[in-house]
Amino acid sequence: MGRLIDSLAAVKGHQIVTTVNRAHDGLDASHLAEALSAAEVAIDFTTASAVRRNVEACVLAGVPIVQGTTGWDDERGEITQIVADGGGAMVFGANFSIGMNLFFKIAEYSAKLFAKIPDYEVFLEEQHHSRKKDAPSGTALKIKDLLQQHVEVPSVAVTRAGQIPGTHRVGFDSTADQVLLEHTARSREGFAMGAIMAAEWIIGRKGVFEFTDVIDEIIKG
Repeated sequence: MGRLIDSLAAVKGHQIVTTVNRAHDGLDASHLAEALSAAEVAIDFTTASAVRRNVEACVLAGVPIVQGTTGWDDERGEITQIVADGGGAMVFGANFSIGMNLFFKIAEYSAKLFAKIPDYEVFLEEQHHSRKKDAPSGTALKIKDLLQQHVEVPSVAVTRAGQIPGTHRVGFDSTADQVLLEHTARSREGFAMGAIMAAEWIIGRKGVFEFTDVIDEIIKG
């Protein structure tokens, strides 16, 4: 993701001033903040264990952060409070694909409709490559949360195999028929473009936002 964001950002006229990599592993938040001070915005796709430090560093440096890492839900309250207390800015999301964020809205609206018809039962499936660490994925859990505002979701069927970039399915099944909604990621480029869009959007703002807020503003605008 880092290399992809680097190349796509350059195409859009942005300059990468700092790249945080394994050489920075031993730095605490205050020292990492020094390395980030030249940036207008930071994009983070690392690991869940690094999220707190990276967010703290950005807040100390006065740099807005786009947090694309997943698997840190247990710390969300504390980390978002760090941003709020420090007067920082952060966009986070379970998935930065623009298409997936529109899929979120389609899936939730569909659940709202099917909730009125008791003959249908809902199911949720997700597939990713074998290197994907969190299972279910943050994206699948986000979809489940949206669906459960209207219908009961018994579980998430998870597949980890091969090189699958990411596929999510929401189905509504009855004895008469089945309605299937599916989003398939062809590459990681969609995630990178969404993250860059969020980075452009967050500059000059304060507070904690979900990527859905960015999408909502674009749709309304």
